[in-house]
Amino acid sequence: MKRPDGRRYLRARTLARFLPALLVLGGFCYDHFMPREFTAVPFFTAAPLVAAPLLSLAGTVVTGVASLIGIIAVRLRHAGPGQVDALTETVTVAVVAVLAVVINRLVRRSDARLATAREIAEAAQRAVLPRPQERLGGLEIAARYEAAQAGASIGGDLYAVQDTPHGVRLVVGDVRGKGLGAVAAVAVLIGAFREAAEQESTLEAVAQRLERALARDVTRRDAARLDPTVPHEGFVTAVLAEFPHGAGPARIVNRGHPPPLLLLAGGALRTLEAPWTALPLGLGELGTWPDRAEEVDFPAGATLLFYTDGLSEARDADGVFYDPAARLRGSSFPAPRALLTTLAEEVREHTGGSTTDDMALLAVRRP
Repeated sequence: MKRPDGRRYLRARTLARFLPALLVLGGFCYDHFMPREFTAVPFFTAAPLVAAPLLSLAGTVVTGVASLIGIIAVRLRHAGPGQVDALTETVTVAVVAVLAVVINRLVRRSDARLATAREIAEAAQRAVLPRPQERLGGLEIAARYEAAQAGASIGGDLYAVQDTPHGVRLVVGDVRGKGLGAVAAVAVLIGAFREAAEQESTLEAVAQRLERALARDVTRRDAARLDPTVPHEGFVTAVLAEFPHGAGPARIVNRGHPPPLLLLAGGALRTLEAPWTALPLGLGELGTWPDRAEEVDFPAGATLLFYTDGLSEARDADGVFYDPAARLRGSSFPAPRALLTTLAEEVREHTGGSTTDDMALLAVRRP
């Protein structure tokens, strides 16, 4: 059974805005059809409380006034014995209506703070992970970042693309952990990549520069930590790639990252599993292996898809993983942006809009 996706949630929220009016109407219907000793006051008290988080201030006030008029009209209809009960019910609805207005103002202020925080996060993301140019070094490029938490815009996934004298170079990675520590590690790696991509003559040397930069950052943060028992983001899975200007094979170095997917013009697909094992960046203390780049044919019309495990480990309600290779095999897309849009939409549908990990996507196409 599939859970509703984000679009269904928005439709449900829109329909929920009519709920306060339905509660007021339900109060009148309940009073009309039920015996006199049954009271409709629960409907009239619930309406403004439901309106408070869903409607504007004006809508909440209107709902409160309608509820108050409703309970007064109902009690006038049953005028006679029990006037104390009538007064109590009227006061109850009035107090709840006032409380609903207070709740509405608190909710709106909280929404405003959240919107401000979201704008700051988006600005930080644009600064740390700027979107690459759509055409760079003769290639078509698209990038997309999907945060797991609704409203969040930044996390531990990263990507960067740069045109250098050695060709177009890129990195896609995933920092272990979340929070500000992961964001700091992302900033360190992106900065190191931008410098190394320009200066180093080989992709293997770029990977080694990232290793050293991450090791320095870990050492610095270890020295600055007040509580040594608090863990830090100590390693990063990453894949680096280099595309020569003009024709020629792509070169890839994989440091423990999910393998890229090569989509050919006819719909054929190859999973570019690394032919040799390499540790993620930041684990050099456990052992050292020389980085070796794999050469991959990258003909015209082909697209290389790089992604983090937020894509391949996205699960549905039954715990089934999303399989990008199975989904993309036999498919073709007019541009890298269309490919990433399709993947993002399908992951949201597959998970019911409740992903548990951030997802970074980067697609490179040779026209």
